[in-house]
Amino acid sequence: YNIYIYIVVYITNGTSSKNKTIINNNNNLSLISSPCAEVVDDEDIVALKSSKTIATLLPSAPFFLQDHVPPARRLIDAGIAVALASDFNPGTSPSGRMPFVVSLACIMLKMLPEEAIQAATLNGAFALEAATEYGSISRGKKANLILTKPMPSLAYFPYAFGSDMVERVFINGH
Repeated sequence: YNIYIYIVVYITNGTSSKNKTIINNNNNLSLISSPCAEVVDDEDIVALKSSKTIATLLPSAPFFLQDHVPPARRLIDAGIAVALASDFNPGTSPSGRMPFVVSLACIMLKMLPEEAIQAATLNGAFALEAATEYGSISRGKKANLILTKPMPSLAYFPYAFGSDMVERVFINGH
């Protein structure tokens, strides 16, 4: 049997030693998503790479707290799937605006616009185990999507972080 567990890993002491036993894929345990993966060392990257875990990064939290930045570039370059989330709450991230999260991922985490958009959509759906219904535009999936205002390129979406580029929101096709 495969047992899937959800764990929120908060690391506050500047070390990722708590991750090592959680990320380890022993006894058919598989961590689907590891939120708050801000502090990751080389050993954690090896463990993540050999697992099915999606590293969920919360760039608006370190922006608001002026804290250390998650190592998105190192994770992506190592072949680890990355998802983005807002961490919307009054203590660490009082904004749930995902376009701003995508912008921060490009500006602070050095992600390419295509990587950030995929991390916020399809990879986010995989992290929630909902990719069969959400996360991309495909036949049979829920038609939850946005229509943007005209832009010169895809890279303009995160570039225009102070502008509301969303023209229309569709939920279930409406």
